Amino acid sequence: MVSTLATSLLRPARNAPVEERIEGNWHVYPLEGALELDYVDQAGNASRRWVLARELKVGPGKMLLGGIDILTEDSYRGFRVDRIQRLEDAETGLEVEHNILDWLMKRAEQQAKARRKSLARAQARA
Repeated sequence: MVSTLATSLLRPARNAPVEERIEGNWHVYPLEGALELDYVDQAGNASRRWVLARELKVGPGKMLLGGIDILTEDSYRGFRVDRIQRLEDAETGLEVEHNILDWLMKRAEQQAKARRKSLARAQARA
């Protein structure tokens, strides 16, 4: 694991969603990880954020990365994916500057597959 501010503050997820779900018009995918974001807000102000990702929400015309913004008193925030200029995965050090939504979706799918595999192993042992 690469040591960054995000990983130094990484802690186990509490109350994080574990299954895909539908909330109104939103399709919500569980997503876990410590991410460093270069983000531009609606006023055009750029900032760097360290986020403990919890979910990816895909809805009508918007995609949101939801998670704990560790620099703002651990508050939950939604970040519009189209405003993320760059992200870095704190676990691997991988930087993503293009196709960020695709990378987030792939990460959510990999984690879902790993959860299903782990659940199947646990059920087989029981």
